[in-house]
Amino acid sequence: MGKSASGKDAVYRNLLQDETLGLKKIVMYTTRPMRQKEENGKQYFFVEEKDYQEKAAAGKIIEKRDYHTQLGLWRYFTADDGQIDLAAGNYLMIGTVEAYVSMRNYFGEENVLPLLIDTDDGIRLERALKRERRQEVPRYDEMCRRYLADTADYAPEKLAAAGIETLFDNNDSIEDCIAEVSDCIRRHI
Repeated sequence: MGKSASGKDAVYRNLLQDETLGLKKIVMYTTRPMRQKEENGKQYFFVEEKDYQEKAAAGKIIEKRDYHTQLGLWRYFTADDGQIDLAAGNYLMIGTVEAYVSMRNYFGEENVLPLLIDTDDGIRLERALKRERRQEVPRYDEMCRRYLADTADYAPEKLAAAGIETLFDNNDSIEDCIAEVSDCIRRHI
């Protein structure tokens, strides 16, 4: 987990590619529109609100987050859809502090390890602006909303309440950050 533009996606991709870790990917669901170069089932399962409501009614939502964006309500959620079998291996997903708490409560604290990527806010803002400029239709208003929302979402008191104490610095070398996270995972597997 980490604030927007913290580099968590790059760390995530590298961890999944490290065969020595043997991590399996959890694909979450979202009701937000697909961005350029995203593929359904790769970054997320892109679904409609009715799909979310059906899974919720069936009791299949493990964790969820709702964001009231400039473009309407966007939901992100993890479903109990057969992807996760703790007896079959170890998994990696991207989420928020709330997602971590929900996963921990669902699967047990001994089965969920929080990994928080920490990046200077100025560096994140530069990265976010660069990424948004590459979009066919840049949404700077939404970029700013996400950036500002992270202040509350990753507040020190929220991290402490969730029991998240270890942060992995991604201000300089992403390779060093990836190595530190990999070492942490190896110690816990």
